Amino acid sequence: MARTALVTGGSRGVGQGVARALVADGWTVYVTSRRGSGPDGTIALACDHADDDAVAGVFETIGRDADGLDLLVNNAWASPEGFGGFSDTFWERPVDDWDTLIGVGLRAHYVASVHAARLMVPRGRGLIASISSFGSRGHLHSVLYGMSKAALDKMAFDMGHDLDGTGVTAVSLWLGLIRTELLLSLGIDEFAGFSLQRAEDPEFVGRVISALADDPALADHNGRTLVTAELGAGYGITNNDGTPPDSHREAFGGGPLFPPDGGPARAIS
Repeated sequence: MARTALVTGGSRGVGQGVARALVADGWTVYVTSRRGSGPDGTIALACDHADDDAVAGVFETIGRDADGLDLLVNNAWASPEGFGGFSDTFWERPVDDWDTLIGVGLRAHYVASVHAARLMVPRGRGLIASISSFGSRGHLHSVLYGMSKAALDKMAFDMGHDLDGTGVTAVSLWLGLIRTELLLSLGIDEFAGFSLQRAEDPEFVGRVISALADDPALADHNGRTLVTAELGAGYGITNNDGTPPDSHREAFGGGPLFPPDGGPARAIS
């Protein structure tokens, strides 16, 4: 059966690796980027995710040209203007940092999810996966970054409530340290105390998402926050070099994820 996916922000970094992995696994993959570029084998659409009409246009195109939508990977992200890193305190940064870190890093994910659900629910199947991080639990990068990621976890949980029984599943994914081209170009062995040798390749994340979408027990995860490294271990998925990446759960306090009292939705064997 043909499977169709949309990866937002798919021209570089995590999104690019996810799109490549999905293409390799036989998916028809649409990607969005501001310039309309994407990796080989994908259908690239120009989209500014701060523009609701542009986002609606992407889903209109998919609805017209594809036989439905089976997977949405919410990955679009935008850095604030003049942003050079996460070293400044929140009171040293302009208040309009909100417009990118929340307006795109959170709101755009909600808008895309609305349109995806409108395509998926009538067909009775689909996965909406939002790229979150351990910044939901511990301080990571900045106040607004942490706010946006924590909100994605709650968004998936509440969407899961509304989607219950529809055949569509919503999840939030905690990625660990990612071996992007930019990070590897720095020539370092570790970042923020985490080993690059045990970090995640962007393609690893894509293979995990593909396996999750095809899992017969996908509905058991509805509304949950999941750790990609742990999912990968359960599915027998490794990095490009064959190594299994580390979960950062214990480094960020251990225990269950979101919802806080729910524990893992299902042990993967």
